[in-house]
Amino acid sequence: MSTPRGFKDRADDSLFTLLGEVPELVKNLITAELDSAKRWAKSAGKEAGLGGVFFIVALFFLFWLIPAVGAFAIIGIASWLPAWASALIVVGIFLILAVIAALLGLVHIKRISKDNPAKAITTDAQIVKDVTDER
Repeated sequence: MSTPRGFKDRADDSLFTLLGEVPELVKNLITAELDSAKRWAKSAGKEAGLGGVFFIVALFFLFWLIPAVGAFAIIGIASWLPAWASALIVVGIFLILAVIAALLGLVHIKRISKDNPAKAITTDAQIVKDVTDER
């Protein structure tokens, strides 16, 4: 007798029959989970790739925005000062911003080396080794 959706009626099966089918059920479950993980990884990779492309497009437009803002600032300041002085002021401001961004980047790079998981694993392995040496 068959139940809806193709499942077998297990009411008459013995305990040993049911226990004998456990490895196959576990294998099927693991296979299904791996297939699901593969589908998710493929979908996530596709979405991440598209997201990356859109970020690159946004960076392209931002790249061309910087000279436009610089020209705007130079022209605006040139209404009060000579053109060479306004260009020098804008270059100085951009240089200061670049230095600040580089210093902030350096701080974040140093944080990476401080919180290195490989260092934590090495420390844990050393602790385990010390404990086993004591015995």
